[in-house]
Amino acid sequence: MPEPDETDDTILRALSKDSRISNADLAEKVGLSASSCWRRVRALEEAGVIEGYTIRINDARRGLGFKAIVHVQLTRHDPEQQQVFIRAVRHREEVRACYATTGQADYHLHVTCADIDAYNRFLEQFLFRIPAVSSAQTNVILRSVKD
Repeated sequence: MPEPDETDDTILRALSKDSRISNADLAEKVGLSASSCWRRVRALEEAGVIEGYTIRINDARRGLGFKAIVHVQLTRHDPEQQQVFIRAVRHREEVRACYATTGQADYHLHVTCADIDAYNRFLEQFLFRIPAVSSAQTNVILRSVKD
């Protein structure tokens, strides 16, 4: 696929706002014929620029009102222990995202739970039971400015 151009960027912005938009409406929005628009979207998918389509869920309406960023430090950094940690967090529903980072913490987790009690259970029954975890510092999310 050639380098994405301004039209591709317009398509991507439109799809990121509403991934359920019909091809006809998308084509009209970006100023292309429906067939040309479909070919461009398909090329973006095949090139891996578009990795998939998803939905946004209102966590509060699902009873998940507690959100935090957890800064995790590991006791040691051997690859085997890191993989144990990574496999563990990948399978936890509470962990919405996990980032390996530079700086004081080794990983940053975006965690969502029902409430502080559920979060405490997450820490005690899961996170602190992973042998490689040395410590975790929590920053509670007060409100979302941009998702």
